[in-house]
Amino acid sequence: MARRRPRRAEAFARAFDRGGGVTGAADEADDPTVAVRREIDRWRSHFPDLDALAEGVADELRLASADLYGALTERLRVRHGLAIRILPAEVMPDHLRRLDLHARQLQLGEMLSPASRTFALATQLAQLEARTEIDALARGATFANRVSERLFRRHLAAYFAAAVMMPYARFLRACEGSGYDLATLQHRFGASVEQVAHRLTTLSRVGARGLPFFLLRVDRAGQVSKRFAGASGAVMVTSDARCPLWRVHHAFDRPGTAVPQLIELEDGTRWFTLQVAVPGTRSVGVGASAVAAEFALSLGVPAEQAPTLAAARGLDLAGAATPIGLGCRACLRADCPQRSLPPAARALVVNERERRVSALSFVAD
Repeated sequence: MARRRPRRAEAFARAFDRGGGVTGAADEADDPTVAVRREIDRWRSHFPDLDALAEGVADELRLASADLYGALTERLRVRHGLAIRILPAEVMPDHLRRLDLHARQLQLGEMLSPASRTFALATQLAQLEARTEIDALARGATFANRVSERLFRRHLAAYFAAAVMMPYARFLRACEGSGYDLATLQHRFGASVEQVAHRLTTLSRVGARGLPFFLLRVDRAGQVSKRFAGASGAVMVTSDARCPLWRVHHAFDRPGTAVPQLIELEDGTRWFTLQVAVPGTRSVGVGASAVAAEFALSLGVPAEQAPTLAAARGLDLAGAATPIGLGCRACLRADCPQRSLPPAARALVVNERERRVSALSFVAD
């Protein structure tokens, strides 16, 4: 079995390149988000200069007030001459945050949760006080177009905001003390579950690393709107397709409950994943006609590093795992009952005298 492992890994890599891998260079030119994602991955989702600056700002704000939102409001007013105004949904039906320089106001929609309001203020502070660091990172990325650069700047401002709300050293201590418990971290730092989950992918400080989490955010149609590999190296994040046996969508049926799952890829790597549904901020319309977004998050870590997790307690992490692939086109598992497409570049085999578990049989390598 040990001698066959390298061959399996090689076949897995070939399948990944054929059907479920990184978007190609041609797509990158057409889609600015691909270039931004590559740059974030190049940094392994961790930006040390921004983290250090945000940690210093968080300490100053903590000294000013125990109420982070209040401290941010005061800092924006005193240092930058910006007032905070909460506007009704009828006035801002399709905006969450808006900077009105004429009125010297940062305007927030009333439908924002407390965590989102704090995040919005911290994001504005990033644009004012982390400009030097953000400029340097944007210049170093050498994007081919302005749109990619602006998207990257927006990501960096959000990164700074999360680091102000969840300062690195304090957050890592809380992670290790609680077993990376999402509910505990939410309450301790006044953050949403999505903010906490995203922050978990950034803990790669030299000498003080957290567990290497990845994060995916999908909608009910299976489309990915966020993907962060962090330091995990998880190919599932980069893949453009997902396996239906991976229970990411099960979270929609169990709102408020985290759904754990142990999965195993074709190359033998095993991952502990945690799925949770998150409501999106209402973005369009008012009243009964308002459209609310729904998303599911999948947060994952290598199975061998999961025993310390609160969510994994009582689970046999060395036991049976759900075998998954990187989407049917990239998957070479022969007897998958969920298969809907044959693997790319594999000839189909049709035998009228038998019916296998999988509806589509194909020639093995």
